[in-house]
Amino acid sequence: MGYRESINLAMTKTTELERMEFPFATEFVTNRRGQISKVVLDFRHYRALIEAVEDAGLYRAMKQVAKEKPLS
Repeated sequence: MGYRESINLAMTKTTELERMEFPFATEFVTNRRGQISKVVLDFRHYRALIEAVEDAGLYRAMKQVAKEKPLS
């Protein structure tokens, strides 16, 4: 069995429950035990995910300094 065949075989072992946990994923790459090790995303979903992470970080930073007085 070649590398490609083992990847394809491992990808077919992904359970439907795991697919429901990651609805944005287009592909899963699993290890030999059938656990997801990598997720392939559509680029549009990737950009939306990055934007959401950045927005969450900005929100946390704004919340931390909300009660501080301006320096000027």
